[in-house]
Amino acid sequence: MLCRRLLAVFVVFSAALPLRAAEPTVATLAHIKLAGSLEEGPVADDPLFGLLGENFKSKLDRIRKARDDSSVQGLLLQIDAIDISWGKIDELRRAVADFRKAGKKAYAYLESGETPGYLLALACDEVCMPESGWLMLTGLRAETLFFKDLLKHLGIRADLLQMGDFKGAAEPFTRDRMSPEFRRQLESVLDDYFEKGLVETIVQSRTGKGWTAAHVRQLIDRGPYTAKAAAAAGLIDRVAYADQLQGAIKASLKVDRVEVAQNYGRAKGEEIDFSNPLTAMLKLFSKPKAQGSAAPKVALIYATGVITTGKSSSSPLGGDTVGSTTLIEAIQQAERDETVKAIVLRVDSPGGSALASDLIWNELSRCQKPVVASMSDTAASGGYYISMAARKIYAEPGTLTGSIGVVGGKLVLGDLYDKVGIRTEVIARGSNSGLLSSTAPFSDSERQAITTLMKDVYEQFLDKALRGREKAGRSMTREELEKLAGGRIWTGRQAKAHGLVDELGTLNDAIRAAADLAGMDKDKMPELLILPKPRTLLDTLIEGHSATQLSLRRLPLLREVPELTGQLGLVEGLLRLRGEPVWAVLPCHIRVR
Repeated sequence: MLCRRLLAVFVVFSAALPLRAAEPTVATLAHIKLAGSLEEGPVADDPLFGLLGENFKSKLDRIRKARDDSSVQGLLLQIDAIDISWGKIDELRRAVADFRKAGKKAYAYLESGETPGYLLALACDEVCMPESGWLMLTGLRAETLFFKDLLKHLGIRADLLQMGDFKGAAEPFTRDRMSPEFRRQLESVLDDYFEKGLVETIVQSRTGKGWTAAHVRQLIDRGPYTAKAAAAAGLIDRVAYADQLQGAIKASLKVDRVEVAQNYGRAKGEEIDFSNPLTAMLKLFSKPKAQGSAAPKVALIYATGVITTGKSSSSPLGGDTVGSTTLIEAIQQAERDETVKAIVLRVDSPGGSALASDLIWNELSRCQKPVVASMSDTAASGGYYISMAARKIYAEPGTLTGSIGVVGGKLVLGDLYDKVGIRTEVIARGSNSGLLSSTAPFSDSERQAITTLMKDVYEQFLDKALRGREKAGRSMTREELEKLAGGRIWTGRQAKAHGLVDELGTLNDAIRAAADLAGMDKDKMPELLILPKPRTLLDTLIEGHSATQLSLRRLPLLREVPELTGQLGLVEGLLRLRGEPVWAVLPCHIRVR
């Protein structure tokens, strides 16, 4: 009886106690902003603001860090005017897919969406746009500018030849419209991008809607869309401003509060004490710190930009060049370094000098350590040439590659000289002494000589491509290769089907493959040695490009019409190669808009 009374008293006492409030649940979102062109290549610290430089791999690494971070419950991608092509789109989408496989949610916020940003956003669980935003889903379009008439007005003639019926790199300068062969190959690539890269991606990303390819094509034909119209059509999931999105995410994750880790994972470097001018000056012009430890490594060597002879440099119109001297020095450093067990060549290049491409290929071929190539947006012509030395080639489904062929010739400025009152008198010895003269087109003898030279270089290209495929374990006859060559360009999907590349995969896939070939643990990401070393501010000033680059970028025409920069870059690339008789360069530049 006593026990019962005590129990009753305890129950009454317990009921009188106040209930303890439950701890509020909080979800942390890793915020990562993606904007601009997401350049490849090694980057130096920012000496002015103490930030560590970022490249495309840095963005991918931050997404993977968030995936593995137990304190992070979701990913918030802020996509802002992203200007990348199909290879980078594929790789970013795969990184987001891996994040979601970890059981975490991913959210995309676009203020306005063009095709690259939208395709990336579709990899997330939800796509959100503000009410005033728009979705420029209008399909794909290939536009090629032809400069022949412009050059004629200026008194310039492009006297160019090409090896391969489909090698159209000379056509923008020698024709006023596409040749049937150039049009046919461009249509093949555009069809692949449209059906596989765009339509099929939307179908697979909107699986819950049961859309067919035909329905997606109809949606594309009705574009563009306001944010509200895009939501009504099912192309995006939510119309909300950035502050409203957090409330929606809170409901989606069923938590009381959402905390956003702004610029998640972005490392900060050492801050500069500007109160001490000498210390600040030393920091501004200091060399990058030595990388790595005594642990086994994979050397990651970047080849980004137009391939030229000599040292790598920055272009006045933006972007970098791949100098054969710089890259060979990087390859030799990796070969000498006893801690380096394998090499990954990361290529994002439309090609350029045939000589420089061959010099780089030769140095890679001499390596005793296994070499694996990883292709980014573009690895064509000279970019494919240097990749042929690898034991295995990885590409993204949307990588633009192939273009096995060569172009040669010169710009003839004789009429321009006449227009501006410059007279030229010539004294020559030798039938072909004017081969690279800028005053007159090729004579019959010179044309025959340059054609013979180009044929020999093209045959070398084919021979080395066959040897590269044999090294990778691919059986291919010369006749089979010639059907894939002749300047033809391919997407990564098409190149894999034809045996020009070995695997469709990411940079990390290539790094693991290289580690496996070297006998390292392929399941563990190895330490990396990044080469070539990034240039410091002092290096840039010594190159003398910084002032030129700044002045060109500030030109009113380029500021108001930025797409002209890419087209002028094409002309600039041709001018950089004008002292060489044979080029291995991509016939066109394809941007996703």
